[in-house]
Amino acid sequence: MDKHYGQIVELTIRKKGFSISELARLANINRKCVYNWFNQKYLKPDIIHRVGGFIKHDFSVEFPELFTAEDFLPSEKLKLGFSQAFNEPESERVWKDRYIDLLEKYNQLLLEQYERNL
Repeated sequence: MDKHYGQIVELTIRKKGFSISELARLANINRKCVYNWFNQKYLKPDIIHRVGGFIKHDFSVEFPELFTAEDFLPSEKLKLGFSQAFNEPESERVWKDRYIDLLEKYNQLLLEQYERNL
């Protein structure tokens, strides 16, 4: 059976309790990019590895053909590579996340209203 890498990564992220907004913020990308990852049957190993670092998950279990357990051991290089995601003050991140959540709810309401009017 062929694996769908994006779906496996998405399921793991959700099981770990991470929100898409939180992951996007940590990766310093937008949420649409994260959703695009989930739709891809094959993801580049470096993307899977980065996600594993953010959510502190060893993807060698799900992808033994791509990784070994040693690939997911904590390292100083990993910490330095992602330090830029933490340059933003905590209070700004909190308000930005609240704003994004509010926009998502608003968009959902607009969509529901549109569907009722059809």
